[in-house]
Amino acid sequence: MGLLKLLNEIDTAQLDKEVKDQFLSRKDALGKLSNFSKKLAVAALPLGAVSTLAGPARAQDSGQIISSLNFALTLEFLEYRYYEKGLASGVIDAEDQAIFAQIEKHEEAHTLVLQDTINSLGGTPVEEPAFDFTAGGTFDPLNSYAQFLALSQAFEDTGVRAYKGQAGNVAGSAAVLTAALQIHSVEARHASQVRRMRGSKGWITQDNGIEGVSQADAVYAGEDSTTQAEANVTAVTEIDANGITEAWDEPLTMDQVNSVASLFIEG
Repeated sequence: MGLLKLLNEIDTAQLDKEVKDQFLSRKDALGKLSNFSKKLAVAALPLGAVSTLAGPARAQDSGQIISSLNFALTLEFLEYRYYEKGLASGVIDAEDQAIFAQIEKHEEAHTLVLQDTINSLGGTPVEEPAFDFTAGGTFDPLNSYAQFLALSQAFEDTGVRAYKGQAGNVAGSAAVLTAALQIHSVEARHASQVRRMRGSKGWITQDNGIEGVSQADAVYAGEDSTTQAEANVTAVTEIDANGITEAWDEPLTMDQVNSVASLFIEG
């Protein structure tokens, strides 16, 4: 719980009744899984997948772990500086400033923890790059609050999928995996909060991206998958594809994430 002590929970009291109803509807949908369907889902898993889930993490060299942590650190630098500049610019609506001030603190804490962890493993933290949040003039998020929110959603949704994609690469260290999962859960809260502020559901449906921001399509590629651990979940439940895709976030590879982040990194 070390990292969580650094983080304060985001105030979600502002969520309106409609948003709460959406959450409860999703919860009810997931509750439709019958015991028989659950057994079918488990039975559909290959023995290799079951043993992988149950078995201990394989040993990994620190080089791979440090590489994954530096990858995460670059993303955290991007998010931290984005919110720092957004708050300084005055583009954020007054009623939302406290929310983004809290998110900024979280992102800064993430950068500090990741740097300390990399140093403790004998590695060298990657240098913070220079960022261009206009992506070469494509966006103007520091003058348009709608664009600021849209890019915030894209960054946070990317972060959630990026951490999931690297989980296997840090699984050889229980301490590092724990810290990564703690950060992952906080990034998911950020993503849900920002999506609701934009009037959307707090989770991703299918591979639906951000309207009018085609550059973010890569963030949502593959989110329409209904297969988990080689089992087609729609075949063992009564939940439709929308509900299934909302129940899981799919991982993104390092290359996929870099293709998104590189749009905002100078040089």
